[in-house]
Amino acid sequence: PIGGDVERQWNPYLLGTLYFLGLCWCFLGVSIIADIFMLAIEKITSIDRIITRPDGTKYRVRTWNDTVANLTLMAMGSSAPEIMVNVVEITGAGFYSGDLGPSTVVGSAAFNLLVINAFCTFAILKGEVRRVKEIGVYAATSTTSILAYVWMVVILVAHTPDIVDTWEAAVTFAGFPLLV
Repeated sequence: PIGGDVERQWNPYLLGTLYFLGLCWCFLGVSIIADIFMLAIEKITSIDRIITRPDGTKYRVRTWNDTVANLTLMAMGSSAPEIMVNVVEITGAGFYSGDLGPSTVVGSAAFNLLVINAFCTFAILKGEVRRVKEIGVYAATSTTSILAYVWMVVILVAHTPDIVDTWEAAVTFAGFPLLV
């Protein structure tokens, strides 16, 4: 318990109510931060510039591609807690992978890949059809997701079990700009 042994003497219904209110307060804080984050992403991705053609005509071009913005800004923002848990654990354990860090990142990615896609598919009403507009982006993202899972198994289980070498970390980090 948060309050120590004294808290164990409290009424369990009171404790449940207090913990529930604390949980609601935390969710409210997360929702406020998420709203601010989404507004920041919209502001960043709405930036455009004026391009002048050789014939003198001018037109506006968006600076950010929507797909690139989603793959970078949204992914980094939503994965920041898992990444920080991983960084803290690995640096605190002499750069040995622990029980929490890699499992958290892989579990979150698996949840995003499987559960969120399942709910999105389930939400389509009977008789409605949805099509993937950017099939190339979909194929690239799917392929690199599978390759990332295979790479994680190779470096964390097969090659150097429970040890992340510097070159493995560098190759893993270099994979992100290659995807974008």
